[in-house]
Amino acid sequence: MSLPHAILTALLEKPSSGLELTRRFDRSIGYFWSATHQQIYRELGRLEEAGFIRALPSPGPTRGQKKEYEVLPAGRTELTAWVGSAEEPKPIRDALLLRLRAAAVVGTEGLEAELRRHLALHEGQLAEYEAIEKRHFPPERDTAEDRLRHVVLRGGIDLERFWIEWLTHALAELARPPAGP
Repeated sequence: MSLPHAILTALLEKPSSGLELTRRFDRSIGYFWSATHQQIYRELGRLEEAGFIRALPSPGPTRGQKKEYEVLPAGRTELTAWVGSAEEPKPIRDALLLRLRAAAVVGTEGLEAELRRHLALHEGQLAEYEAIEKRHFPPERDTAEDRLRHVVLRGGIDLERFWIEWLTHALAELARPPAGP
């Protein structure tokens, strides 16, 4: 149920067209909640049907023009209720963890290269997050909204640091010779 809430959040931040939402998902929300162009457009239709959003009136003929959407009071109420609702944490479901478990049974051929590839990807993502932090969260940006957005980014930074540490440990364990006979 989170995609509609991600869209409501993005539209409350700034009324947008479906294409603009897709671009914004690619640049920000998509770091922690991804959606395809088609999923976003489908969800916009559902949200409009539910009375949570509406297309902004167009100044001219609408044929071929992109629709811009805004959140209606019912959408804000829905998002507010969702923010305060309880939800259980989701268990980790990661193919790499399963690969390591399988390697214990079938052998580790090719595993080191995959671990190193993941390590490089996480190092790259960490560098990107740290650049975003430096660019968008200088000390003087200290509104409540900025602090909450920064907390989300810090979660991404901390998660990347976790994966880097874990992958480094996994590679060290893979390289370690077995104990004696």
